[in-house]
Amino acid sequence: ALSAVTLIQKAPNIIVSRTMSKAFAFAGARLGYMIANPAVVDAMLLIRLPYHLSDLTQAAASAALAHQESLLADVAKISASRDSLTMELQKLGFAVIPSDANFILFTGFKKEASEVWRSLVELGVLIRDVGIPNYLRITVGTESENRALIEAISKVS
Repeated sequence: ALSAVTLIQKAPNIIVSRTMSKAFAFAGARLGYMIANPAVVDAMLLIRLPYHLSDLTQAAASAALAHQESLLADVAKISASRDSLTMELQKLGFAVIPSDANFILFTGFKKEASEVWRSLVELGVLIRDVGIPNYLRITVGTESENRALIEAISKVS
């Protein structure tokens, strides 16, 4: 995958910030990190707040990092599920915006997207209308959730 991290050696003023929310299943902790040239990191350490993270957040982050191999294995599963879900949507005739994230933005409805969204809600399927005309957004779920989503979308769109 492409990454801005590779630019740091050529342009030492670049800072890449990342969240631990997705890959580490850490959304509630609101924790992230930065990758930068060592001189930039040193400068940031001089100006950071002394108690910028709670003890609980620090302990949770340490535990997540200690188990990063198993947590990051989930990223591969989510990516495979996303790719499978993308193909299923395309088989149904939808246009899918390419994504490396854990969500999919798609269009190509026979009705207004807001109407499709309402129909899905009535079927108990919750996806997001992000306010982009004629697009809806799906977060990649479990295999059974994704299957239920495809079944529901094929009924209402």
